[in-house]
Amino acid sequence: MTVKKLSLTDEEYKQIDKGIEENQMTLQQLNNNVNDSDQARRLLNKIIGQPVDRSVEVRLPFYTDYGRRILFGKNIFVNSGVMFTDLGGIVIEDDVLIGPGASLISVNHPQNPNDRHGLELSPVYIHQNAWIGAKAVILPGVSVGKNAIVAAGAVVTHNVPDNAIVAGVPAKVIKTIVA
Repeated sequence: MTVKKLSLTDEEYKQIDKGIEENQMTLQQLNNNVNDSDQARRLLNKIIGQPVDRSVEVRLPFYTDYGRRILFGKNIFVNSGVMFTDLGGIVIEDDVLIGPGASLISVNHPQNPNDRHGLELSPVYIHQNAWIGAKAVILPGVSVGKNAIVAAGAVVTHNVPDNAIVAGVPAKVIKTIVA
């Protein structure tokens, strides 16, 4: 697991903070003032900082702390109320389904109380054809394997193998999918 440490006094953090401020206004507009799907797609592209394939469907409201470190593949469905805490990076490969209210979190804080206000960034990877259930939580540095299923309400603290179904808190493999 790759962890990048970032202090609130770092120059990079100041640049990120500026991007967050810009994106918050765009997020407000996306979630509250959209008149049609083309306008929604333009705003989502602006939040992400790159074009999102037309095969990607994101139901509103859509939440992110930053937005610029989300990479979407193709043929992805993101249901309403999903939170992308993406400062550490979130990669969503092709054909992924994400249920309502799920949280993908790529940011943590140091355990040492003296450093607690700093950040630890560690990317999240959701591999091809994975399904993240409603209100599931994917924690920093976790990779969800190809064709894997994360049950609703699961809290995923470790990598999920390809073709596995995980459930619980913390999530554990409960079944292997046989195709």
